[in-house]
Amino acid sequence: MTSFPVRRKLAVLSFALLPLGAVAACGGEGTNATTDCGVNACTVTFDRGVDASASILGIKAELVKVEGQLVTLKIAGQTITVPAGEGEQAEGFNVSVQSVTKENVVVKISGGGGG
Repeated sequence: MTSFPVRRKLAVLSFALLPLGAVAACGGEGTNATTDCGVNACTVTFDRGVDASASILGIKAELVKVEGQLVTLKIAGQTITVPAGEGEQAEGFNVSVQSVTKENVVVKISGGGGG
């Protein structure tokens, strides 16, 4: 009856890899952007003055333009404009602009929006 130990090892391996799957789902890679991701939310710091984008939570987030404190983003293909310190919903995600400086824009994107 060696199948029980094998199934047990597979179950343990599955649980061990589960956190890696969650991180991978929320991980990010960016062009002129850095990401800091948790289980269901990512904070993206976009560089200003360049084409900046990041792939996070299974979607692409792009910084389109900044006019004063108004930030225009493209989230999973939907373009939205969000004032600094406020939030909007796009494609099922909550999107809030945390800060706007001369150097960068910090945006938090999390699951659970209305879509």
